[in-house]
Amino acid sequence: MPTKPFKGTIKLDVRDSVPDWEPFTPTRAPAGAPNILFVLYDDTGQAAWSPYGGRINMPTMQKLADKGLIYSQWHTCALCAPTRSTCLTGRNHHLNGMASVTELALGFAGHSGRMPDECATIGQILQDGGWSTFWVGKNHNVAETDTAPGASKKLWPLAKGFDRFYGFIGGETNQWYPDLYEDNHAIDQPYTPEEGYHLSKDLADHALQMIKDQKASNPSKPWYMWFCPGANHAPHHAPKEYIDKYKGKFDDGYEAYREWVLPRMIAKGVLPKGTQLTPINPMPPEAAFAGDHVRPWNTLNADEKKLFSKLAEVYAGMSEYADAQVGRIIDYLEESGQFENTLVLYAADNGASGEGSPNGTVNENKLFNSYPDEMSENLKLIDKLGSADTYEHYPTGWAVGFSTPYKMFKRYSEYSGGTCDPLVISWPKGIKARGEVRNQYHHSVDIVPTILEICGLEMPKIYKGVEQLPLSGVSMRYTFDAKPDAPTQKRRQYYEMNGTRGIWVDGWKAASLHSPCPSDQGHFDKDKWELYHVDADRAESKDLAKEHPEKLQELIKAWFEEAETNKVFPLDDRNVTAVLTEPRPTEEPPRERYIYYPGTSSVPEGAAVNVRGRSYKILADVEIIDPNCSGVIFAHGSRFGGHALFIKDKKLQYVYNFLGIKPEQKFVSQELKPGKYTLGMEFIREGMGKNHESVGKTNLYVNDKIVASGPMRAQVGKFTLDGDGLCIGYDSADAVSQEYKSPGRFTGGKILVVGVTTEKEQYLDLERMAAAMFALD
Repeated sequence: MPTKPFKGTIKLDVRDSVPDWEPFTPTRAPAGAPNILFVLYDDTGQAAWSPYGGRINMPTMQKLADKGLIYSQWHTCALCAPTRSTCLTGRNHHLNGMASVTELALGFAGHSGRMPDECATIGQILQDGGWSTFWVGKNHNVAETDTAPGASKKLWPLAKGFDRFYGFIGGETNQWYPDLYEDNHAIDQPYTPEEGYHLSKDLADHALQMIKDQKASNPSKPWYMWFCPGANHAPHHAPKEYIDKYKGKFDDGYEAYREWVLPRMIAKGVLPKGTQLTPINPMPPEAAFAGDHVRPWNTLNADEKKLFSKLAEVYAGMSEYADAQVGRIIDYLEESGQFENTLVLYAADNGASGEGSPNGTVNENKLFNSYPDEMSENLKLIDKLGSADTYEHYPTGWAVGFSTPYKMFKRYSEYSGGTCDPLVISWPKGIKARGEVRNQYHHSVDIVPTILEICGLEMPKIYKGVEQLPLSGVSMRYTFDAKPDAPTQKRRQYYEMNGTRGIWVDGWKAASLHSPCPSDQGHFDKDKWELYHVDADRAESKDLAKEHPEKLQELIKAWFEEAETNKVFPLDDRNVTAVLTEPRPTEEPPRERYIYYPGTSSVPEGAAVNVRGRSYKILADVEIIDPNCSGVIFAHGSRFGGHALFIKDKKLQYVYNFLGIKPEQKFVSQELKPGKYTLGMEFIREGMGKNHESVGKTNLYVNDKIVASGPMRAQVGKFTLDGDGLCIGYDSADAVSQEYKSPGRFTGGKILVVGVTTEKEQYLDLERMAAAMFALD
């Protein structure tokens, strides 16, 4: 249909135009609005750090405590991703879909691992309110399958109200060779450990750059920064000079440490006089989990004591080194005149971690695979602990020691050992008190309401067209001017984590005796409940259930009310294998054949082909042009567990690095001449070893010929929790094999495509199929 000719005049000159337009008016933060720096560590009990009386020196945190407030009863969810979700939204963790870590997500609403639109974040509200918003460091609130390069970015920081992001996505990462993301894409680390790289330093560098860039162009805008170092989560990595600071300081053992630190905590005012120590193994036999048992120090031999002490030294060095990097940020704020009006929150997301087992480990990957450590092997690495050669975690005894005086540690939400954590708040312009302790009972859901009140903002009832869930927390702003023991304005707080349960109501606490996943205990309806008057018994040392049965029933009833309101059910304490084999929502349907191309970003383990516990084949269509062609064709994992197919010394090699245990399992061909090849391998799983590892036979192929063959064992658990993803044509971060150095880029030829399959067809059948497919590629 023809258009009608335009009739009329067009004013081409703006000087002749009628001013019928409205100028853009940006949203501005209120005059005098503060900057906000929220520093959130991992896995740290109250008794670890010097401001609370601990042995780990934290000069920056102490400086902030001297200029502000120490909180003695600030609580978390007992696990990192759930706590972090509450700090993002101000809603309880089940309402955020974060019943547990994202890697253990299920399809139930409270367990989905995906924060719903009904829970707007503090980043979104501050961004709309006129703040610049930055997120630096750990992000453990993206669904595992959504960390892939091609996956939805709806849950990533930039979609959740943050202008910039730099850090890692997942539960943990190698501090020397991290898996890094900037904004919405993966990047390579900027330099190597040999050149002085450590993740904590890199994060501080980027934090400073973001603040400086913002002030260079928009100096009138306040900013919000969430700074989340990898510390103190395993792997524990630190520069040697920081580890050496603690040489011999933990030789007395974790039980002696508890006796030493308790009176110091009382003297600091973070615990009341008369607080008693609780047992190091408080769980009764019917509720105890063997993997969380603490070995009494006097039962250890000399080598074990030596190793366990050194593991604690590394943890301490890592913690202080990260504190020094935070100190660089604080120093800049002081130098630039921003510190006085910067609200600084300095905290940890859950209690000390007991995930190191009763014996500790120099390679945490063994724990993920339920593979025992050997003391003789661990002792060989004692002088390398904390370096890139180890992926360590201290034993459960130190988790109890650093969570003094409470029972248990991370993952146990029924006890304060899992939930009662350090929090220091400093704001010179807004807090008159200096160096005082606040004893009001609070929780991580209270952080967002506090920030909103300070900034003069409210959580909207409708955000972007979606009706919002009400905030679960209350503001802590009143504590800034209150007396240390003024009544708390919080009334109740429920707890649930991987099957453990508890509830606090007006100074009383009910705790259900249950061990968390992977205890696989069940019998929730038979759990015994304990009762504590925590206003008088902070350590939860005296069970008052028999003395006050009515009070206990009142609290149990309150827990079920909260559980129903907050989408807690169903409860889950199953073993990790059962949980990890559950189907999960994903954009990609399940498949048995994966095709990968060179030149792409690494594929995170949660989205990569899963070859664990099964037979598999790798095929690569490769053209060798230069006789000295070399480099990685396929790699997945790191020196602590993984496998790689590569060319070295003109020979095709396949290495399976089983949990970093030497020697590497290696299969090598004869020399290859220039030409086009289908190169690959197949692992034929024949059974299970004594530690449940896969055992079978591996064949190495050049075209249709087997050029090497032999027995092999393979992992059934993940190569890593985060980072060191599947790569084609190079090996990101830490190299799988000692036969090459990262990135080990493929040179002197072309990789057209790599296929990995867990199908039942034999390798030769697939080789013929691949040849046809490659011919069309």
